[in-house]
Amino acid sequence: MTEEIDMIVIGSGPAGFSAAIYGARADHSVLILEGPMPGGQLTTTTKVENYAGFPEGILGPVLMNNMREQTKRFGGVSKFETVTKVNLKAKPFTVTTDSETYLAKTIILATGARARQLDLPSEKEYWGKGISACATCDGFFFKDKEVAIVGGGDVAMEEAIFLTKFATKVTLINRSENFRASPIMLERVKAHPKIDILTNKVIDEFVGDGKALSSLRLKDTKTNETTELNVQGTFLAIGHIPNTEIVQEYFETDHGYLVTDNTKLPIKGVYAAGDVQDKVYRQAITSAGSGCMAALEAQRHLETKEHEERSE
Repeated sequence: MTEEIDMIVIGSGPAGFSAAIYGARADHSVLILEGPMPGGQLTTTTKVENYAGFPEGILGPVLMNNMREQTKRFGGVSKFETVTKVNLKAKPFTVTTDSETYLAKTIILATGARARQLDLPSEKEYWGKGISACATCDGFFFKDKEVAIVGGGDVAMEEAIFLTKFATKVTLINRSENFRASPIMLERVKAHPKIDILTNKVIDEFVGDGKALSSLRLKDTKTNETTELNVQGTFLAIGHIPNTEIVQEYFETDHGYLVTDNTKLPIKGVYAAGDVQDKVYRQAITSAGSGCMAALEAQRHLETKEHEERSE
């Protein structure tokens, strides 16, 4: 019989690793299944400056690897497997990945969110041929080229500044004159000599020769006039979609986000933390906090012995 694991954390990132650290340090058996993006969204971020404890900032991938190593230090096991199915109708819970099946006494969902796309036919054609949602992953490939970034939040501002390390020119495209970015980040972008800002514009079409992106057809949101912008790369920073597919049949969602009572879900022994249930703050530090909360709730559940109840 497959051994039951006290706590299985599905997904990584600050929420998943924090939950795993707390669970393992409490002497529970913990397995963290890191999923298709090990380390979560912070692995696509450059310097993290607003995570407490790092006065000079820290690179996102470094922070995530530190959390991974801390999890291992306390006995937690990390596996680079992607969960394809869960069965929450029977106890112990069953978690199936692309290579194994596990039994869990408690589950913490920390699956995060994925980049939102524009859903244009030409977007699919040029994805990976000039279009990306990760400037830190692909910015190097556009050295000495002109690129665009789409979005109006802090992530768009951060990635625009990052891209100036490689590109000769960065054009930031926002669909209105209003920005969601913090004032300090917006001012940094406005002051940068390599960055131009276009407002009231959306991408109407990605243009190229079928092999590589060469320009964007932009539409003015006020006049509907179209213009051409010559770029060899375009990066999307327009939000994210919570990764809830594996549990949609079990739980209520609000705009895609799992609806929780703090971190509790309606099925006892199952919890959610981080961006998969946080539609308001979506910060690394709040994700880490919710991961801690979920682990403490799971620990209390384990201590009540409710997990020992078996389904018929």
